[in-house]
Amino acid sequence: MLPSHLLSGAASFLRKKHVGLPPGSVVFIGEEKTEPVQFSVIDYTADRLDETDVETVDDVLPYRDSPTTTWINVNGVHDEEIIRTIGDHFGLHPLIQEDIAHTGQRPKLETYDDNVYIVSKMLYHDDQEDHLRAEQVSFVLGGNYLISFQEDSGDVFEPVRERLRKGRGRIRGAGTDYLTYALIDVIVDHYFVILEELGGRTEEIEDEVLDDPQPETQERINDLRRDLIFMRRMTWPVRELLSQLQRLDSPLWEDDTHPFVRDTYDHAVQVLDLVESLRDVVGGLTDLYMTSLSNRMNEIMKVLTIIGTIFIPLTFIAGIYGMNFEYMPELTVWYGYPVAMTGMGVIAVVLLVYFRQKEWI
Repeated sequence: MLPSHLLSGAASFLRKKHVGLPPGSVVFIGEEKTEPVQFSVIDYTADRLDETDVETVDDVLPYRDSPTTTWINVNGVHDEEIIRTIGDHFGLHPLIQEDIAHTGQRPKLETYDDNVYIVSKMLYHDDQEDHLRAEQVSFVLGGNYLISFQEDSGDVFEPVRERLRKGRGRIRGAGTDYLTYALIDVIVDHYFVILEELGGRTEEIEDEVLDDPQPETQERINDLRRDLIFMRRMTWPVRELLSQLQRLDSPLWEDDTHPFVRDTYDHAVQVLDLVESLRDVVGGLTDLYMTSLSNRMNEIMKVLTIIGTIFIPLTFIAGIYGMNFEYMPELTVWYGYPVAMTGMGVIAVVLLVYFRQKEWI
């Protein structure tokens, strides 16, 4: 969950960017970037594959009319002019162009006459800030092309690229609908990688809570809880998206692809179940942390109480000998001091033996 100051800042930013603009206005909303937009193209048939990195948006435009199947990947949606150029050339609805540049979209599915628009969320761990982050990935599915828009370079699609290069499975012989399914499937599968990492963090914190809980432990538990809440908020709409894809009735989406989408839907359900299980475990960790602190405090209080109990009779004896009465017979006895000290030692030993028999220590 985002802090309140970040939410208010984001809301202010959205107001500045969108107030007064008509629907379909292409306005980038996200983290400001200065690096150039990158393009990669994989053009293939069942028997041939051509993979290239192109430098300008003009180099990807001719693939609209290519007789082969083409996957165009765009890294960077911060250049609004490039989004408009691609959108106008491929006939994308203005609302699609707007949503591509708006990186705060919820995962969803929209169908149009000439294409299908899909938004998904790709999760990864930010090592610098040590928390989960989500990257919006937009897919535009046309008759013989698929355009994917990512916020940054780097993704989880390399297994799909390898399958295309080596021609494994049915991916090279199927259409762009199957390619779209394959990319969404690998996004969902990567959720399990994130869950494995969160599960490892959970086990580490659990061991720390049981062995030696520190003040920082509570902060780590809170960070883990925030990551799990964030992951649930990002993945829950993906399940709805996959449910819609199962029922999608479009000439761009073959019926043969529906069973594969159903399998990915099952994976998304498993992800949500695991997230809920981890949230329950983390909730128990908080209780366990408080119990461990309470037990440690009880042990400390028990030791202090035992020490205080032992010194009560010793203080009593010392108090008697500390009274300044003139006529005290014991004050004139030459062996009075060793007797008093020996008596104090015997009392302390007897009390310790008694506490041990009672299993208080």
